[in-house]
Amino acid sequence: MKNKRLLTMILAVLTMVMFTFAGCGGSAEDSADNGNAAAANEYGLEDGTYVVTFTTDNNMFHINEAYNDQAIMTVEGGEMTVHVTLQSKKIVNLFYGLAEDAQKDGAELIEPTTDTVTYSDGYTDEVYGFDVPVPAIDEEFDLALLGTKGKWYDHKVKVSNPVPGDEIPVAGAESDGDAADAAAEPVAADLADGEYSVNVAMEGGSGKASITSPAKYVVENGKGTLTVEWSSENYDYMLVDGEKFLPVNTEGNSVFEIPVATPDAPFTVVGDTTAMSQPHEIEYTLTLSMAK
Repeated sequence: MKNKRLLTMILAVLTMVMFTFAGCGGSAEDSADNGNAAAANEYGLEDGTYVVTFTTDNNMFHINEAYNDQAIMTVEGGEMTVHVTLQSKKIVNLFYGLAEDAQKDGAELIEPTTDTVTYSDGYTDEVYGFDVPVPAIDEEFDLALLGTKGKWYDHKVKVSNPVPGDEIPVAGAESDGDAADAAAEPVAADLADGEYSVNVAMEGGSGKASITSPAKYVVENGKGTLTVEWSSENYDYMLVDGEKFLPVNTEGNSVFEIPVATPDAPFTVVGDTTAMSQPHEIEYTLTLSMAK
C-alpha cells in the first residue's frame, strides 16, 4: 500500500515537471522566435516596413552604393528581417552565424535573390540581395558570407536607425547649391605658374563616391593640372576630352592628375569604376573655386 502511494506521488511530481517545461517555451526554435518577437517589441517596432542603416566591418562587403548603406527591414509577427542589396553577384550565400557553423551538415544557408538596381545616371545592374534575420537593433551580430571561390568568411554587421518607410532613395549628387557656392569664386583662367589649393564640387554619379576637396592645382607654362583623389580605390581610369588617364598611385584610393583647359567654368570628366558587377563609365561635372 505504501509503495502504491509512493508511486502515485512520483507520477504526480513528474507530471508537474513536464507541464512546467512545456510552459517555458517548448522547442529551441520556438524560443528563438519568441526572443526575436520580444526584441522587436522592445524597440517599439510595430509590424510593417522600415528604412534602416545596414553597416558591416569590411568595405568589400556592404550595401550597394546606390542605396548609401540603407536597406528595408520588415517586422512581421514581431520578427525582424532586413533585405540587403549588395554591390554585385560575387557573394553567393550568407549564413546567420559563424563561418565554421555554415559548413556543417544541415546548416540553413541564406539564398540570394536577384535585385535590379537603377543608379542616378540611369544605368541599371543586376546584383544579389539577401533576407537576413535581425536579432537586435544597434547591436553587432555574426553574419558569414560565401564568395564565388568557395571560401567562407566571418563578418560582423549591424542594423540601426529604423524609420517607417518602404522605399530607399537612390543616392544622388551633391546639391546644386554646393556647386553654385563653388562657382561663386571661380579659378582664374590666367593664373600665374605655381601650385594652388582649389575646392572641387562634383555633380553626377550615384553620390556614393566623392573627390577630396580642397585639391592640388598646378599651373605650368600656362596649363593647369588638377590632382583628383577619389574616395574609392575602384577607379581604374579617367577620360578627359576623350583622352584616357591612368592612376598615378598603386595603393589606396585612386589618384589621377588630369588637365584642366577651362578652370573658370564647369567641365566634364568620365571615371571608370570597377565597384559594380561590371566596369562602368560614369560621367561627372567638376567645378573649381579658389580655396580660402
